[in-house]
Amino acid sequence: MASSYSTDLKLELMVTGENAGTWGDNTNNNLNLIQQAIAGFESVALSDGGTVALVMTDKAISNARNMVLKFTGTLTTASTVTIPDGIEKFYIIDLSAVTGVTNLTIKTVSGTGFTAGEAKIVAAYSDGTNLNEIALNTLGGTIAQAQIDDAAISTAKLSDNAVTTAKISNANVTEAKLASNAVTADKIAQSTITQAKLATDSVGPDQLISTGITAGSYTTVDITVDADGRITSIASGSAGGALDIMIAAQSTGSGNYTVNPAANNATIYACGGGGGGGSGGDNSGRNGGIGGEGGFGAFFTPVTGGTPYPFSVGSGGAGGSPGPNSNRVGKPGNATTLPGLSVTANGGNGGQWGYFMVGSQGNPGSTPGATNSISGSGPFYTDAGLGGNGGNFPQGSGNSGNGGFLVAYDNSGA
Repeated sequence: MASSYSTDLKLELMVTGENAGTWGDNTNNNLNLIQQAIAGFESVALSDGGTVALVMTDKAISNARNMVLKFTGTLTTASTVTIPDGIEKFYIIDLSAVTGVTNLTIKTVSGTGFTAGEAKIVAAYSDGTNLNEIALNTLGGTIAQAQIDDAAISTAKLSDNAVTTAKISNANVTEAKLASNAVTADKIAQSTITQAKLATDSVGPDQLISTGITAGSYTTVDITVDADGRITSIASGSAGGALDIMIAAQSTGSGNYTVNPAANNATIYACGGGGGGGSGGDNSGRNGGIGGEGGFGAFFTPVTGGTPYPFSVGSGGAGGSPGPNSNRVGKPGNATTLPGLSVTANGGNGGQWGYFMVGSQGNPGSTPGATNSISGSGPFYTDAGLGGNGGNFPQGSGNSGNGGFLVAYDNSGA
């Protein structure tokens, strides 16, 4: 009886008693065919727009029997590779050398197969009727984080609302991740804007709510002060009762305080001029220091009725300017004085210029001899005696300090 051949690998199935003298050769040939099926590799050139038919020949080395098939070529239109019908076999198919790989379909002669998706290495098996691709979406198990390529996670792969707030680390929300104007006023809670969040000099006169006060000199004044110590209204009034205001001068000025003839005591409030701000540094990256505030004090003193007492209200010091070192430091504010009554409110010192990371604020002025001495400007005029802002880096000029003031009350009481 003649030999037959296996269905899948076309191995020779020898009948007992046949092939005397050639049994060994035939057996070795079968082993070579099995080796090709298990470990065989072959490169197969494709036909652009045509069909390449792989074959499985009885008892002979054949390209359809290889375990690994590498296809090569450039495809511009639909092209096909077929394997024989009726065989059951596993394949590893290398498509990495195929250009236009999506034009390629691999199938059985009479059955179905699959169209290649990308120029990669794929696996497939024939069940005797159809060729079935083994793809990631057909495999069991899970893919761990280590197996996911970062470059593969694109915007298109994420569903809307896929990333929730809980999945975003606070540390990853940095300034660089925020677009310009991304945080609007509605997103900032008022309670989060605290004094510690404000930089020095970040609030200037333009950011203060106007009190409606008109700058100027007033006599026998009528003053209203709010809970924050700001004067909300001031007007010249008329003398009444035993307490008279005789003079109220703001900014630079001089003259005489003539005491009411019936008066024998006076209460005098004096504030010196603010120091000028220092200039900004030239290569230190440091702004100039703020000028010191003018000293403010209250003086209670006996007076002689009808006597004129000369006074001078101190002006603010000039701001420092780039140039020689002596010019860079803000100039001190001038003292407000009423010598005949031993009233002196010294001006604040000028701010340092920004050198070697130094831009110190000037010291406030003093009020020697005052009954009550307060550092900084008093409550009578909102901006009186304030030191000038320091100049910005590099080499910005400092601002001048504000002038001081003098307010005197006298009375005829004890």
